[in-house]
Amino acid sequence: MLFFFRKRENKEICVFVKGVLGFVPKHTDLFHTAFIHRSSSASFKGHRVNNERLEYLGDAVLSAVVADFLYRKYPYQGEGFLTEMRSKIVSRASLNKLAKKIGLLDMIDYQRNSQGGFKSIGGDAFEALVGAVYLEKGYKRTRRIIIDRILCTHLDVDSIATTDWNYKSKLIDWGQKNHKKVSFEVVRSFTEGHSSRRQYECQVNIDGVPQKSAVDFSIKAAEQLAAEKTYKEIVAQTVNEKE
Repeated sequence: MLFFFRKRENKEICVFVKGVLGFVPKHTDLFHTAFIHRSSSASFKGHRVNNERLEYLGDAVLSAVVADFLYRKYPYQGEGFLTEMRSKIVSRASLNKLAKKIGLLDMIDYQRNSQGGFKSIGGDAFEALVGAVYLEKGYKRTRRIIIDRILCTHLDVDSIATTDWNYKSKLIDWGQKNHKKVSFEVVRSFTEGHSSRRQYECQVNIDGVPQKSAVDFSIKAAEQLAAEKTYKEIVAQTVNEKE
C-alpha cells in the first residue's frame, strides 16, 4: 500500500468510482494515486508518487479498447476512417472535455498556484483512472466498463464520426485557394515534471507569419489542434469582414 487515507477520502473515491464506472473499488489507494497530479507528488521511500505511471498504462489500455470497439462497430470502414475516429476520441481535447463532464476535475489533487502544465490535467487523470481500473479488474472487465460506462454513455460516437476533424487539410486547401503558403512548425518538444511522455508544441505559419499554436503528445495531434484554432479564426475574420 502506498498511503493510509482518512475514511472521508476513501468514501469520496468509492462514491465517485461507483457513480461513474459502476463498481466500488477494493484498492482505494490505487485510485487515489490516479488522482494525484505531479504538482502534488508525494514522496514514498525515495520515490515520487503521482498518476504519471498509471497515465502511461491507461493510455495504452484506452487506445486498445477504443480501437477494438471501433473495429467491431464499423465492420466495413477502412483503416483511415478507424484511425481518425480513434484519434478524435482519445485526443487530449476530447479527454479533457470528458474528464470535466464526469466530474473528474473535482477529484484531482494538484497545486493550484503552480505555473503551467495543467492544460491536459483532466485527460491525463482520465487515462490514469483507466490504468487503475485495468490493474484492479483486468483487461476484459476494463474493456466492458469503458464501452458501457464511457463510450456508450458519455460520447455520441456516431456524431463524432460526422464531425469535421481534419482542419489541417482544410487550412491547406484554404491556403491554396487564397494563394497563401501554409506550413507547420514544431517550435518545441518537452517533458513536464518527472514524466517520460514527450509533448510537442506545433505552430501554424501563413506566408511565414506565425499564427496559432497547440500542444499534444504527438506532432500530428498538435498540428491538428493548431490548424483548428487558426482555421476557425480565419473563418471568423472572413465572416466579420463580409458583415
